[in-house]
Parts: sequence; C-alpha cells; structure tokens
Amino acid sequence: MHGRRHHRRGGCGRGRRFPDAETLLRRLEEYQRDLEQETADVADLIRRLKEEKTQTASV
Repeated sequence: MHGRRHHRRGGCGRGRRFPDAETLLRRLEEYQRDLEQETADVADLIRRLKEEKTQTASV
C-alpha cells in the first residue's frame, strides 16, 4: 500500500487569509498613519534640501 497525502484546502475557518473587519480596519488605520508620517518626513527633507541649496547659491 502506498501512503496518501491529505491536503487541507479551505475548510472550517482554519488558516483564514483575511482578518476580521475590525482587525483589518485597525491595521489599515495604523498603516495610513505610518504613511502620513513618512510623507511628512519626506516633505521636511525636501524643504531642508531646498533651503540648503538656496543658502549655498546666495553665499
């Protein structure tokens, strides 16, 4: 006799790919805050680089 391999696909909610709506919403809101902070950091860096450029050009 040869061994049989059992593959579990789908099934009774085990190994769900997506979290429930509340968890997903919380994660997305956290991700949005992280992106907004990163955007602010990039904008600040751009502003500082432009200020440095104008200061060195006027000296």
